[in-house]
Amino acid sequence: MANSTSRVNEEIRAPKVRLVDSDGNQLGVKPRKEALEIARSADLDLVLVAQKADPPVCRIMDYSKYKYEIAQREKESKKKRTQVVVKEIKYRPKISQGDLETKTRKVLEFLEDGNRVKITVMFRGRELQHPEQGQRIVDFVKDETKDIALVEIEASLEGRNMTMVLIPDKTKKKPKPTALNTSQPKNQELVT
Repeated sequence: MANSTSRVNEEIRAPKVRLVDSDGNQLGVKPRKEALEIARSADLDLVLVAQKADPPVCRIMDYSKYKYEIAQREKESKKKRTQVVVKEIKYRPKISQGDLETKTRKVLEFLEDGNRVKITVMFRGRELQHPEQGQRIVDFVKDETKDIALVEIEASLEGRNMTMVLIPDKTKKKPKPTALNTSQPKNQELVT
């Protein structure tokens, strides 16, 4: 089929073309002028579909409708694509326990939403002499998220940052909370 840079009608320069009608039937090899006349008599366009063939292959079609259908198919395929989003949470080695738990809850939220999460522990100055503090944070996050996440890239120290990437585990979905005390009917009447 034709692509977005197809030659149409007078743009076709080949003296003879192999002609295919709008139903897909081969009409044989025709001079370019005769092929154009056939296309115009059908109130359609002559579109070059195989330029490298000998002779080039042209098809009779409604080119504007064809371009519209291609655009619609591309639009539909874009809707079906899923965007992979990588969220990043940054920690420091001297983080307090409360802040550590708060940031880790945010990591859990991102994972439940289906996003990848990059965990970064940033070291400054002499903190780099104690990478075990960063490893302690990474291990804590890994332990807290083990029920719903997999480690895609293990923790590694790159320059002044220790990074790890987590992805949501499709097989381990966190169960939704269920209603408590469902064994009794809600509207219970007293009989006297």
